[in-house]
Amino acid sequence: MTKKIEEKIEENKEQVEETVKVEKESPKKVTVSKEAEAVINIYTSFNNTLVHVTDMSGKTITKVTGGMVTKHSRLKANPTIAMFISKRIAEDVKDSGIKSFYVRIRAKTGNPAPGPGAHTIIKSLTREGFKILNILDTTRTPRGGPKKKGGRRGRRP
Repeated sequence: MTKKIEEKIEENKEQVEETVKVEKESPKKVTVSKEAEAVINIYTSFNNTLVHVTDMSGKTITKVTGGMVTKHSRLKANPTIAMFISKRIAEDVKDSGIKSFYVRIRAKTGNPAPGPGAHTIIKSLTREGFKILNILDTTRTPRGGPKKKGGRRGRRP
């Protein structure tokens, strides 16, 4: 039984030696560039814009809000401020080697559309050279919920 094992070991050694010789003979170097992916969570209301970048496992890479970019509270949900947010994100993310994003847009619960900064962020990230793999709307929808105000007969003029 040990002879069979020794024969298999010798065969494997010969195969390893052959592959080493082949690698030494080929002068070409193949470099594999690893393009990392990340998830961008964009929360936009009509008062603010929050952008949270995580890796695929959920660890935070960077987080930028409208208040971090501007001093004026009335401008936090502005598309122009959203461009500055995306520029700051691009600076932080380029260091970690991320080239492509999965985008998750979320609006305030019950709103039919996201705030004004969501589309601007995606647009300016593509201009920065990042690839958008997927855009997903994760806005929560109310299903019944608590009783609305106004009483039994509703609001009257």
